[in-house]
Amino acid sequence: MLAYRHGFHAGNHADVLKHLVLAEVLAYMNAKPKGWRHVDTHAGAGGYSLLGEQAGKRREFEHGIGRLVARSDLPASVQAYVDLVRRFNGGDALRQYPGSPAIARLLMRPQDQLRLFELHPTDAKILASYLGAEPGVEVRQADGYAALKSVLPPPTRRGVVLIDPPYEIKTDYARALAALRETLTRFAEAVVIVWLPQLQLVESAQLPQRLKAAADAQARRGWLHARLTVARADAQGFGLMGSSVFVANPPHTLHATLAPLLPWLATALAQFDGARGLVERSAAR
Repeated sequence: MLAYRHGFHAGNHADVLKHLVLAEVLAYMNAKPKGWRHVDTHAGAGGYSLLGEQAGKRREFEHGIGRLVARSDLPASVQAYVDLVRRFNGGDALRQYPGSPAIARLLMRPQDQLRLFELHPTDAKILASYLGAEPGVEVRQADGYAALKSVLPPPTRRGVVLIDPPYEIKTDYARALAALRETLTRFAEAVVIVWLPQLQLVESAQLPQRLKAAADAQARRGWLHARLTVARADAQGFGLMGSSVFVANPPHTLHATLAPLLPWLATALAQFDGARGLVERSAAR
């Protein structure tokens, strides 16, 4: 797990989906003056150079954020997300990509809080240098799964938890499910966002169904699942074909926003003719 470095994948199609949804959720939270707490279990370095060796090796960002920044026909939600990326860069030139802590920091108000966890020592050090001294922000080099009990529930009873492991080891599938359950046990009103890779693995195929079952049992406002498929697996069946974002207790506006947006994103980010995007949600309660 400590071998994973997100810099190789920064700004790819999976980041676009994940951070667009995160931005929508936090913008919704900002509609009320009461403060919120954002918890990130796998925060990474916070931001990534797109001009460096890691991002330059595969240049995955060219098929993700790189396809969006130059367009003038972006839907409103995508435009808002791209504007955050531009703010992080200090202008239109795409030199860096904001990780989820940076997205959250850009949307954070004085009354809000960030609790950021990263186990990789180098990334944790970079993250602490970037955000560790910011008011309302706490950065820890720690296992984010184990840390949930120390930060939930927040005093305001308003919060978002992002569970975003690399899934490079198969135990992450079980631990992500357990983290969703623990979060909802400790804080039933939490908006819980779980990022999932779309791979040709049994664990990858089964996890969405297990998350749905857990949310059906525990989440007071149901769930939403947004899935984006943009690429084919290689001849050996390997490779990231797409990703999805599962949201327990989603904002009531999120389905209406994402339902037309996912097919648009699939077309915009497609790497093969069969690209598709769809959103499903639990039955109304």
